Amino acid sequence: MVASKRNSVIRIGYPAIYWQPNKSTSRNLPAIHLNCRMKIARAHPLLAHAASHSNALRYHVWIVPTDSSLQVATERLNRVRAEIGKIIVGQTDVVDGVLICMLAGGHVLLEGVPGLGKTTLLRTLARVLHLKYSRIQFTPDLMPADIVGSMMIDTEDGHKSLRFEPGPIFAHLVLADEINRATPKTQSALLEAMQEHTVTTGTATHELEAPFLVMATQNPIEMEGTYPLPEAQLDRFLMKILVKYPSRDDLSTIVTRTIQKEEITIDPILTREEILELRRVAREVLVAPHVQSYAIDLVMATQPDGDQSHELAGKFIRFGASPRGAQALVECGQVHALLAGRLHLSTDDVQAVARAVLRHRIILNFDAHAEGQTPETVLDKIIPSVSREAPRNGARA
Repeated sequence: MVASKRNSVIRIGYPAIYWQPNKSTSRNLPAIHLNCRMKIARAHPLLAHAASHSNALRYHVWIVPTDSSLQVATERLNRVRAEIGKIIVGQTDVVDGVLICMLAGGHVLLEGVPGLGKTTLLRTLARVLHLKYSRIQFTPDLMPADIVGSMMIDTEDGHKSLRFEPGPIFAHLVLADEINRATPKTQSALLEAMQEHTVTTGTATHELEAPFLVMATQNPIEMEGTYPLPEAQLDRFLMKILVKYPSRDDLSTIVTRTIQKEEITIDPILTREEILELRRVAREVLVAPHVQSYAIDLVMATQPDGDQSHELAGKFIRFGASPRGAQALVECGQVHALLAGRLHLSTDDVQAVARAVLRHRIILNFDAHAEGQTPETVLDKIIPSVSREAPRNGARA
């Protein structure tokens, strides 16, 4: 079998194989050829012969899940949404954002005034998912050992020995409530766990079981006695979601549910294995080259010293988004596409998650604060200005 020179999808049984012409230099072709053969052979034995053909050297290969995988994933996610909707009224964007972070393997920061259901949402998610859940109430006197654990003296069997007692960080879902009330020393105790999914105590390193998701909340109106999160820790949150006031209809529904006598029951929907399977499907969502370029252009538009920086970036932004921002745009966009029932990433998906991904990754300068600018107002002008059109033949991919 020989792939045609035009982009195509070849579907023979399971799964689909997507070919695209490879524009790499000739010295990179052997490695790409091996990669093609391995992916195709793993996908379907009947297609292994196609990868050995010389023409396969000129093509990139993606493995796309079948429609049945998409249907199962979409049904499971819709059931999770419906179950959360029994408790949380409205806030669809917030619920989807938390689900996106969970399936993308990142962490989420929720910011909003008290009483909007931030803690309730995260606690409800823990009940819907059959996972180990722990809550940490951050206070100024909280110590790092209260989070990661500490060494204990074990006196069993008449012998004294040191034993590590795991802290609440050893869970699948960790709620860090009012994270900005703890000291920077305590906040930094989360850095290794959030980035490496490990906890180091003394000379021992302990692995955290997947999936691992830190769901943090903070209150933006009470700044007395709080410690703003350092930029290094903010960058480790995949998304920062702003929780807004509910509409009048949603508020009426909330009051109606409050006064009703029947207690609402929540049923677990997904197990740990099913969540990991959904993560695998999300990672296989197809990313076209022009969509990837769009995500990169968005990040570069926020960098004030870059060649593709936006006019407002040079005027109001001190530090733009890092390469981690481009990674987050693609990863979150893939899950957003899966929630929409698609197995390919579009520029609409990237744009839909762009504000939540980038708002905590840009640092404004003094001029921005003097003129009353916020990350929201700056991004509202930068994001629509970036071109979403696919490049024509011969243009940059």
